Amino acid sequence: MRKFYSPIYWFLITGLTLIPAIATLAQRLNQDHFVLAVDSSQTSAMVTGSTGGGYSLASINNRDRYGNPCMGYGDPEPDHIMILKGEFSQLSLKVNSRGSDTTLIVKGPGKNNIRCGFGKNNQRDAIVQDSRWRSGEYQIWVGSVSPNQRSGYRLSVQQ
Repeated sequence: MRKFYSPIYWFLITGLTLIPAIATLAQRLNQDHFVLAVDSSQTSAMVTGSTGGGYSLASINNRDRYGNPCMGYGDPEPDHIMILKGEFSQLSLKVNSRGSDTTLIVKGPGKNNIRCGFGKNNQRDAIVQDSRWRSGEYQIWVGSVSPNQRSGYRLSVQQ
């Protein structure tokens, strides 16, 4: 004898199993996105995450718009999305990983607008400081110098 399940049954089964995945995705999107606006009190932000992964961040681009090398390992998808409302004359993005060797790639808006940073002058944490930040969406990757090296970090963005 063949059992017949109604479409409502299948909807309930598949819907209930997807709810945790959708909730996790929504939580990740809310945590990873932040907005800065020139004409408001929201001109700085601080977000947290974890470095690591086996994806070569140099595959995003070998060099940034100034010729700095883009390097490190992380996830193929960006760790954070920064949305700028208005043009910022100056921004500084700094990683604090408590001593881990980190890298930073900021892409956008547009395909060829890339800024890369890494630790300099005996500092292991990555930094990107630049001027003329156009309004729009920026993808941010925080990576580690070695593949699959997990390390917690705090990323601060300020004028």
